[in-house]
Amino acid sequence: MDANLICGVDEAGRGPLAGPVYAAAVILGPNFNTEGLRDSKKLSESKRYFLAEQIKQNALAWSVGICSAVEIDELNIHRATLLAMQRAIKALSGYTSIKIMVDGLFCPKVDFSCEAIVKGDDKVAEISAASIIAKTERDLKMIEIDKVYPAYQFKKHKGYPTKLHLEMIKSEGLCEYHRKSFSPIKEILAL
Repeated sequence: MDANLICGVDEAGRGPLAGPVYAAAVILGPNFNTEGLRDSKKLSESKRYFLAEQIKQNALAWSVGICSAVEIDELNIHRATLLAMQRAIKALSGYTSIKIMVDGLFCPKVDFSCEAIVKGDDKVAEISAASIIAKTERDLKMIEIDKVYPAYQFKKHKGYPTKLHLEMIKSEGLCEYHRKSFSPIKEILAL
């Protein structure tokens, strides 16, 4: 039965200076209404959350994989992203012969047929869905982290290198969620 099923995979959080990188794996199935699905960056925040709920309720399966800031610093962001993707795919239990389609240039090492598609989050509904899930789940995590470290205002910038975030790092120093291997942080630490 799973032979014709496509599992879309995408990540969120490669560029931030803080927080984990998230990957999502989504199997929509043949009866899913794909209207409105596109790259999460091209959707408003409210539309992303609306679609994320539709995906969670109506997709055949979805999961997320996460790599922490510490893992990102140990592995580098590229390898950490592939590991998060691997974790997301492994979390989909019970599927034996799905086809994996990943946004980008690289496939994680998995026991399935895997194809990397540049701009796949705009071309393949399953990858669009994974983009939406990865982005919304990561944003929710950054809002959670903001409650522990309110001085950084993570809920506003989600860890991305905005002027506000860089100013907060300069005034507050780093917290456990900062990626110490990223050049803007290394530059601040060198001052």
